[in-house]
Amino acid sequence: MKIRDYDAAAVEAEITSAWDRAGIFKTNSHSTKPRYTIIMPPPNVTGSLHVGHALTFSLQDILIRYHRARGFEVLWQAGTDHAGIATQMLVERKLALEGKSRHDLGRAAFLDKVWEWKNQSGSTITSQLRRLGASPDWQRERFTLDEGVSAAVRRAFVTLFNDGLIYRDKRLVNWDPQLQTAVSDLEVISKEVKGWLWYIRYPLDSVAPSDYRAIADANGWNDSNSIMIATTRPETMLADGAVAVHPDNPRWQHLIGKTVVVPLCDRRIPVIADDYADIDKGTGAVKITAAHDFNDFKVAERHSLEVIVIMDKFARMMDNVPPAYRGLDRFDARKKVVADLEAAGLLVKTEAHNHMVPHGDRSGVVIEPYLTDQWYVRAEVLAKQAIKAVDDGNSRFVPNQWKNTWDEWLHNIQPWCISRQLWWGHQIPAWYGPDGHIFVAESQTEAEAQAARHYGRAVDLSQAQDPDVLDTWFSSALWPISTLGWPQQTVDLERFYPSTVMVTGFDIIFFWVARMMMFCIYFMNKDHPNRPLADVIPFRDIYIHALVRDASGQKMSKSKGNVLDPLETIDKYGADGLRFTLAAMAAPGRDVKISEQRIEGFRNFGTKLWNAAKFAEMNQCIYQPGFDPSAVTEPLNQWIVSETNRAISDSIQHYEGYRFDLAAQSLYSFVWDGFCDWYIELAKPILMGADSPAKSELQATFAWVLRTACQLLHPIMPFRTEQIFQLAGFGTGFLAVEPYPEVRSLDFDSGKVRQIAWLIATITEIRRTRAGLNVPASAVIKATCADNAIARELVAQFAATIARMARTEVAVGGQTASKGVTIRVTLSGRPQDGFVEYALDLVGVIDFAAEKQRLSKELAIHGGEVEKIKGRLGNPEFRAKADAEVITDNEARLKELTAMIEKIKITIEQIG
Repeated sequence: MKIRDYDAAAVEAEITSAWDRAGIFKTNSHSTKPRYTIIMPPPNVTGSLHVGHALTFSLQDILIRYHRARGFEVLWQAGTDHAGIATQMLVERKLALEGKSRHDLGRAAFLDKVWEWKNQSGSTITSQLRRLGASPDWQRERFTLDEGVSAAVRRAFVTLFNDGLIYRDKRLVNWDPQLQTAVSDLEVISKEVKGWLWYIRYPLDSVAPSDYRAIADANGWNDSNSIMIATTRPETMLADGAVAVHPDNPRWQHLIGKTVVVPLCDRRIPVIADDYADIDKGTGAVKITAAHDFNDFKVAERHSLEVIVIMDKFARMMDNVPPAYRGLDRFDARKKVVADLEAAGLLVKTEAHNHMVPHGDRSGVVIEPYLTDQWYVRAEVLAKQAIKAVDDGNSRFVPNQWKNTWDEWLHNIQPWCISRQLWWGHQIPAWYGPDGHIFVAESQTEAEAQAARHYGRAVDLSQAQDPDVLDTWFSSALWPISTLGWPQQTVDLERFYPSTVMVTGFDIIFFWVARMMMFCIYFMNKDHPNRPLADVIPFRDIYIHALVRDASGQKMSKSKGNVLDPLETIDKYGADGLRFTLAAMAAPGRDVKISEQRIEGFRNFGTKLWNAAKFAEMNQCIYQPGFDPSAVTEPLNQWIVSETNRAISDSIQHYEGYRFDLAAQSLYSFVWDGFCDWYIELAKPILMGADSPAKSELQATFAWVLRTACQLLHPIMPFRTEQIFQLAGFGTGFLAVEPYPEVRSLDFDSGKVRQIAWLIATITEIRRTRAGLNVPASAVIKATCADNAIARELVAQFAATIARMARTEVAVGGQTASKGVTIRVTLSGRPQDGFVEYALDLVGVIDFAAEKQRLSKELAIHGGEVEKIKGRLGNPEFRAKADAEVITDNEARLKELTAMIEKIKITIEQIG
């Protein structure tokens, strides 16, 4: 077939269909190959592919394709998440357009609507993943609400409850007044807002309320007749249970044990001593509002204070506040409280104050601490084995720096609130008897059997199941085992667990990674108590990639207009261009800075490879299945085979070390520079010449190198490489399942190979020197080298090639130019192998005075930049505040500039 221009959209669709029809990604549970397992982070069923998805799934697919080619039986477990809050919000918004709410439909009918939406639109994200080139066994795709996963969730809940690790408690939670549900700490975003700090006097109970206004008018409030607090939330004052001061605070020590009056509601509360109050913050006195502040709740527990709830689930004031505030929204109540405090003479002053306010990441509304009954997991107990797994090296973070973050979070983990006041999700498998007794079971039938034993009679619990659902992350925490059939002991569970690596962003280390570790270790250890920890962990390696940012390092956001849509990018540049860019920029510990220009550049790299395939076709470079690259005899072919062998070795090292960036960069250099630029250019005279054994060997070698390059690049660029493989006749099947190239033992003449390397270095150095001195491209210059055996041999062999490719006539011996530049080229970069030194004659070619002046200006500019960088790096404050990435970039730039300055100085000295 003829290799025509590459149409990414058509080729990608055609190849995806061909792969699907052939079923080449099907996983064989009974295979005897070594296994390689990745559990795909299940994207939300409501989701659309964003650039973060593109990075995560591209890196996973690179690993899967590489290990498939390396002979592993791979399982990349695909699936989607039911996304409780997000999906329910989406369907409720659709209902709202019809003038209805979920309550109008009722629970069963509403859930039917959600399932209807899921069945119609829920596959959008997986279709988009296919466009990216993802290659899991799609027939194994799971959903977090399918029956198998649901059974696992019920078993897990019941087991943890029976083991005392799930319990119900009345505690403060993060409450979303709009969504009407509890949300976890990890689903709360703190935003800095411009607010106010109100300073309020709480009078001692010995002061008559009728005197408050007169005291204020006379500026009579002081630290003897009142205590002053500062607050950002004056409306919660109506629920105060005490005022706390530090026991060592000299300003307020005389009031400890006294009683003060809560303004506006005439309730008496104590002044207590507690270390929580900061002497140096605000007034040094803190109002304690146990039911509406997490820290205050802890203080109240220590001092057995009354816990007063004054807001309902809508964040409206309840009937236990003074009549003037009942039914008001919290923010309206705040305005009225402030006005009434001022009228009463108890508001001392108001200051502008920027502070952090918690918002729901889904609804965007301000989160309210709310005292309510919820279900909890004793995460602090489960965390112990997860900590041990990483400490003992059974699981490891890549890069290792994330272990510190992991340790800090898990050592300070709090009980996990797992109940949500939603309808879409896994309904909690708990039923309530007539007297409120709780029966936890995997089914209603089992719950009713428990109830019958408890009450001594049959009890109908059909309407008594807990209405709440589980946090979405509960089912996700079971994903590595539930998707393999747990709680059943299946062939897949035995074959593919533990998984090999978890690839994910750092933003869900705690949402998901930690919870998978806790749950999977617990349940697998319970099923297999004699297995070592290394065999019950959910994954061996945890590869954490950074955030995708724009080219300047800014976080992508719609408001900034710098969001890169991966689907639009694929439309414009093809999936391979996007994947290669993401891989090339995925350096460990560094944010992925991406731009359209970079993607376009790597798309052009794909075009370079495509053009090499067209060149091969035009020059009858046909792949020969029996070709042995280690048997080639021509120096040029030995050199490219050696370079290819090095590329194979490097790629294996980089892929297996999770250095996607180095894999992409080294392959880019090999294909663009070594193969497409140097080998093709040096091969042209032979290919254009008469038929000969040398030409035949070169044609066969060329085809072998091109095929190997496609194999090495395939994990990153699957579509273009597969298309070349098919059109060039490189095999009868699919490249996607071809074995990966092996590193060969080569017995070549090292001297010949080094000569080609010297030739390339010579041409490169002459070209660089010409460009650096503004030598006209059309000018042919002369170069003289000292007369020695090495120079005579090399110049005799390659003078014509140097003249053709560097427009420079090289001669051995003779008179050197009175003015010019000397360059030295070593053999294979090793001085001990010998070198050739050239004197380039530039008299009459360049204006020496003008060039010296230009280079001097460059020197001054570079020198100024060096001083600025040295100043930054020498500033302790800069080093303390700057990101490690910024410091590394500055150090690299300093090194680069220093080398440039040294070269310019030498050149200036030479041209006099």
